[in-house]
Formats: sequence, C-alpha cells, structure tokens
Amino acid sequence: MANLEDRQDARSARNGWLLSTPALVLLALAAVGPLFIMLVYSFLVPGKYGNVEWGFSTDGWTGILFSRDIFDDTVKLADAHLTIFWRSIKLSLLTTIFTFAVGFPTAWFIATRPPRARPFWLFLITIPFWTNLLIRTYAINEVIRIEGLMNTILLKLGLITEPLRIIYTDFAVFIGMTYVYLPLMVLPMFAAIDRFDMRLLEAGYDLYATRWQILRRIILPVVKPGIIAGSILVFVPSLGAYVTPRVLGGGKQMMISNFIELQFGQGRNWPLGAALSMLLLVVVTIALLIYVRYANRETSHG
Repeated sequence: MANLEDRQDARSARNGWLLSTPALVLLALAAVGPLFIMLVYSFLVPGKYGNVEWGFSTDGWTGILFSRDIFDDTVKLADAHLTIFWRSIKLSLLTTIFTFAVGFPTAWFIATRPPRARPFWLFLITIPFWTNLLIRTYAINEVIRIEGLMNTILLKLGLITEPLRIIYTDFAVFIGMTYVYLPLMVLPMFAAIDRFDMRLLEAGYDLYATRWQILRRIILPVVKPGIIAGSILVFVPSLGAYVTPRVLGGGKQMMISNFIELQFGQGRNWPLGAALSMLLLVVVTIALLIYVRYANRETSHG
C-alpha cells in the first residue's frame, strides 16, 4: 500500500513538472537568457564602434570603479562613476523615506475610514497608475519648470521675486520619483493597517501610554511587514529609474540606468554597460533576499 502511494506521489510530481515545462522554458528564454547574454558581454572586449569583440577581458568590471587615462594609460579612481552611484542610492533612499513619511498617514487615514468610503480613497490613490509613466513625469515637469504652474502661482502671490530653478536638479528628480512611487508605498501599508486590531489602541490608552509610545510599541511593530514591503517596492524601482531622471534631470543629473543606456549608446562600451546592468541586478536581488528572509522570519514567529 505504501509503495502504491509512493508511486502515485512520484507520478503526480512528474506530471506537475511536465505541465510547468512550457512556463519554465519561456522563463528561461525570456528572462534567464538575456541575463546570461549580459553576463557574457561583461567579460568581453568592447568593439571600436559598439558591440563587442570575442576576447576575454575584465575591463568591463574594473571600469565600474576605475578608469584608464587615454594619454599615459594610468589607472585612477572613476570619480564620475562613484558620483552617479551615490546619487542613485541617495535619491532612492530619500524617495523611500519621504514616501513612507507621506504614505503612512495616508494609509492610516484610508484604513480608518468607514468600509463603504475606503474604495473611493483607494481609487484616488490608484488613479496615477492609469496613466503612462512618461506622461506623469511630463506633468511634474510642467508644474516645477521655470515657467510652470508652481512658479506662476508663487510669483502672482508675491512669495518670490524670481522663478525657482528646480528643474534639472537632484531635487526635481526626487520630487518626480516621490510622486511616481508614492502609491507603491501606500497600498502595502494600507493592507497591513487594515488588518490591525484597533482594540490594541484602547488597551494602550487604558495603560496610560502616550501617543508616541503607542505608535512606537504597538502600531509600528504590527504593521512592520507592510512598511518593509512598501519600502522594497519603492526603493527597487527608484534605484533603476530611467524615465524620471531623464526628463526631470535633463541628462545632467544621471542615475545608474541612464549611465547604462549611455554605455550602450554614445559611450559604445557594451561590456561596461553589461557589467553595470549585472551590478544593478545584484543590488536589487540582495534587497529582495533581505525582504524574503525577514518575511519568512515573521511567518515562522506567527
């Protein structure tokens, strides 16, 4: 009897793998295949007019942190590359922090509305997703540019004497990414707050806890999974943002994705672009693994 059950289990597992074979093949060709090509390109020699030459070289990876002088062939630290890396990480972290500061009260407000009113507020949060990212970015551009809506209103009110020059700065990119990715922070936190037992607040007040103590010791620990999920959902796409820095940064405030595009275009250094792509993939994977490990730990502890 046991052998029969074992054979049935083995047959069921085999049938499951057979049914999933088309999806696995598609995943390998559409996802793993291009990544493998990028990995191979990162260890090749850059061609004179783009593309690659089939010869092993680690210049693509060393070029991430070091650059070679075209006159005396000396190697020095690539300050411009480090500036781009730091700008990308800094803006991504600031975007994550600010979207949390704005998104947490927003999510709490929506979760504490009457059940019939919540769909309306969620509808308002999800409206930006109905519009293309490029259109949303250009909308922000029309608001903060020198002749834009914000400067026009401030000038008419007499609050400023000359237009604020925000466009094509790091601050403009920060504003754009905050606007674009704010819903990705609000929705996971709303899902966590919506499951929050409000009786815990009453218990805290009955024990004479202050509002700050209730926030720090009751609310935040309970909704922490939603906060972490929202932070990952904002940080990862912010780190790889391309459209927003391109439009609001004007090509001057370059981030990692813009730098990668430059290597495959005008830079004609495909191995460096491939190495940068793989580096970005590694950073994103590490962030996701940290989240998965934390989520599994939270699940194991109930």
